[in-house]
Amino acid sequence: MQRLLDSALERSESAPSYPPYNIESVGENAYRITMAVAGFGEGDLDVTVKENQLTVTGRSDRTDEQVSYLHRGIATRAFERRFDLADHVKVTGANIANGMLTVSLERQVPEEQKPRKVEIKRGAVDTLVDRAKRLIGTDEAKAA
Repeated sequence: MQRLLDSALERSESAPSYPPYNIESVGENAYRITMAVAGFGEGDLDVTVKENQLTVTGRSDRTDEQVSYLHRGIATRAFERRFDLADHVKVTGANIANGMLTVSLERQVPEEQKPRKVEIKRGAVDTLVDRAKRLIGTDEAKAA
């Protein structure tokens, strides 16, 4: 997740800040990216994941030839935002409502990489040497 935040900061310094977005932690392993995409509809947006990179693209096909603006403050210019995802972070869904695009992320760590508790036993330490001696003793007893 830290890599996602670092790449977002890195890109924000070198790239334009349109459209604005937030990255939120909504649980222990759940995150959400929210982007302000006013003027874009569901069909104007594309959310793609390829090789640990999330790309959000917006292209508006609408032409406003018949509209005469006195002031145009809502930008509908094309954009592309890229986010580098950390290992095991998966996109679980995307939703648009009220001009806000929400992309849900979840960190899904494989079972073998999760921490596991090791039971502490009481008694003498069973070393490899002790096990080898027992095996040799058993084999000698069988041979005799």
